[in-house]
Order: sequence, then C-alpha cells, then structure tokens
Amino acid sequence: MKNKVIITCAITGGIHTPTLSKYLPYKPEDIARQSLEAAEAGASILHLHARNPDNGQPTGDINIYKQFLGSIYNNTDAVINITTGGSPNMTPEERLAAVLEFQPEMCSLNMGSMNFSFHPLANKIKDWQFEWEEEYIRNSDAFIFRNTFHDIEKNYNLTKNLNIKFEHECYDLSHLYNLAFFRSQGYFQDSIFVQGVFGILGGIGASLDNLAFMKNTAQKLFGDDLNWSTLSAGKTQISMVTHSALMGGHVRVGLEDSLFLSKGQLAESNASQVKKIRKIIEELGFEVATPDEARQILGLKGKEAVNIS
Repeated sequence: MKNKVIITCAITGGIHTPTLSKYLPYKPEDIARQSLEAAEAGASILHLHARNPDNGQPTGDINIYKQFLGSIYNNTDAVINITTGGSPNMTPEERLAAVLEFQPEMCSLNMGSMNFSFHPLANKIKDWQFEWEEEYIRNSDAFIFRNTFHDIEKNYNLTKNLNIKFEHECYDLSHLYNLAFFRSQGYFQDSIFVQGVFGILGGIGASLDNLAFMKNTAQKLFGDDLNWSTLSAGKTQISMVTHSALMGGHVRVGLEDSLFLSKGQLAESNASQVKKIRKIIEELGFEVATPDEARQILGLKGKEAVNIS
C-alpha cells in the first residue's frame, strides 16, 4: 500500500458561490452527478457539503443532503465523507447535524478556531447571480471560523460510538498540536488522518517549505499512526498536492478548493481536476488507491455500516 495515493475530491464546499463559476454544483442532482463523475475518474473519497438548491447558499439541512446522498451511495463504491465544517457562519450544531443523521464512513473535523476570509474575491465581480453572495463574500473579513476545544470534544463525544473516521483538517501548525493534545487525553486513539490545508487567508501559506514543515511536524507527533493528505486553495492546488504525493502523502482536489484547472481556465467539472492529478500521480510512478484500498489504508468501517440508502 505504500505506493498507493488516495484522491479525495471536495465537490462543492461552502466558500465559493455560483457567480464565481457556472460549473460549481449546488443543486442536488448536480452534486450527485459531479460526485459520480469524480469517482469514475479516480476519486476514492468524496467530501460533501450541501447547498440550497434555489440559490446555492451553504446549508446543513439534512433534507437537502437526502436529495443527493442516496444517489451517490447507490451508484459508486467511493467513500462518503460529510463535512462538519459547513461554512464559517454556521453554528456548530448546524455543521454536525448531517453526520449524526447519516453516520458516514468519514467526516471532517477542523482542529482549531481561526480567521477565515475570502473577501478579496468580491472585488472581482460586478454582477451577482444571487443577492446573498456579495455580502457573504465581502463580509468574510469578519468571520471567525469557530472550532474551540469545547466544540472539538463535543463532536468527538457525539460521534464516538458511530465509528466514523475523522479527516482532521489542520490549517496551521497549532492545529496539529491541538490534535496531539486531544490524542494525549485519550481521544482519537486509532490511526490519524490529517488533511493539511494551505493557502486560506487566515491560515498557513501555500509554500513547499510550509508543506514540509507541517508534514514533518505531524510525523513527529503521530509517527507510524499518521496518514497525511494535502489540499491547497486556489492557484497552488495542483503543485502543492503533487508534492504531497512525492513526499509519501495523499491528495485532495475539487471545486471546493479551487475553481480552476490551470491558470485562467475554469475547471468544467470536479472530474477534470481528478483526471489531471491522477495523470500526474501515475506518471510519477504511483498508483491511485481504489475505494476499498482507501478503506484498508485508513481503517474505515465499510460502506454497509452507514445510515444512507
């Protein structure tokens, strides 16, 4: 399994808005279709958010999740990973509701509070498709993405009997130490899956020095129990995740993290990004992990153990 690279695809997220790209899926049928296409292209894990189908606004509504989760579950063996990040302006309860309802094989867990801003995007747009978008983006300079020690402990306690694997999203070095603290207190005692997050305004910058430092620090903290993956926002997406693979890690792509396929070229689907990184991975001599291989590497409970039909 050492030569296997897991590709996670983050389909829609809670940051980008419909005006920024006509290819960003927000209707349930489009989220389902693009998820299945990404899985067919080689993604073994699908990281999923929900959107209001009328205007694309991020939501934690489990009834909207129901409109696309079943289709994904019944038409691919890819691992379903549901966010608990949601969007920075959701309450912790809203962010966790879908995970408690559907009990997926995986869910994300953000490991620290932080400033989380994308307000410069607002200056690039003059005509907005939906009324909520400009205010949401422009006022993100006031967002604090809440992930307190209390919140993290609550998420753990509410899900500990559901055998859900956490994608520990670490946006800065301190988040790794937060995770190590929880581990020292008896939480998260199985193998650790860290998703290093780079390039978010408010988090660690997207540079190869930072990637090496973060990964090496995680290795020192968690040793052989570590599975490392990388995502990077915007234009650095492909270069950063390629270096993650070269360093023995896994990768994440998707329209949540970047709307582009290359400089100045919007990605027309999530699958196009998956195909691009898969080609790079294979040309470097690695193999892309299948969903079942990803389950074996990460120690997941299996598709049959979720509450999705």
